[in-house]
Amino acid sequence: MTNPGLRPCDVLAIGAHPDDVEIAAAGTLLLLAQAGRTVSIVDVTRGEKGSRGTVADRTAEAAAAAARLGVQDRRNLERPDTAVAADEATVLLLVAALRQGRPRLLLAPHAHDVHPDHVATATDCERAWFLAGLRHVAPELGAPHRPTLFLRYPGNRHVEPTVAVDVTAVAGAKAEVLRCYRSQLHPPDRGHLVQGLDVLERAEVRDRFHGARIGVGAAEPFWHDGPLPLRAAALLP
Repeated sequence: MTNPGLRPCDVLAIGAHPDDVEIAAAGTLLLLAQAGRTVSIVDVTRGEKGSRGTVADRTAEAAAAAARLGVQDRRNLERPDTAVAADEATVLLLVAALRQGRPRLLLAPHAHDVHPDHVATATDCERAWFLAGLRHVAPELGAPHRPTLFLRYPGNRHVEPTVAVDVTAVAGAKAEVLRCYRSQLHPPDRGHLVQGLDVLERAEVRDRFHGARIGVGAAEPFWHDGPLPLRAAALLP
C-alpha cells in the first residue's frame, strides 16, 4: 500500500483523477497560495483508463499543473482507475494523508456525480475526514487530526453551492494551469466526454456561470454541510 508521504500543509485537495482538482478549484488554490498558504494535492488514481493520454502523459501533466499552482506536494495513491471502491484500504490511505498533512482545509469531491470513481472517492474522503480524528483508529498512521473546514466541489453534475469563491483575478492563471493537461484538450472525438466539453471548457463555463450568480467575472462553487461560522465584520468587507 502506497504511503502518501505528505509534509504539513494548510490545504489538502483530493481528486479521483489528475485534473479533477484543477477543474474544480485551481482558482481557489492559486489565491490561497498567493496568500501564503501551503497547498498539497492527492490524486487517487493515475487516470490510466481515460480515453486520451497515457499514464506517462497524465503524470507529466499533473506535475506541470502542480508547478504552476505552486503546490508543495502532489501524491498519487495509485488506486485502479474506473474501479475506485468505497473501501477500507483507500480510506486508510486518506487517513494517513490527513494525519501527515494536518491541513486546516480539506477540498474533496461531492458524491452527486455520474462518474463512479468520483462517487467512491467522495465517500472515502468523508469517512477518512471523520476517522482521521479518532485516536483509536489506525494509531500507527499518526496522531489524530480532522480538518476544521471540509468543502466539497462538484464534478459532472450540478450541485447547488453554499459557497462561491470569487476567482476573477486568477481566471487567466487557472486557464494556464488547465492547459498543462494537453492530452485532455481539444479532442477530435468529443463522444467520450461526459458533457461534450474538454477540461478547460468545462471549468470556464462553470466558473462564468457561478460568477454571474454572485456578480463577478468567475467563481468556483463549493458545498459545505451545515452553516459556516461568520464574524459580523465579514458581512460588509
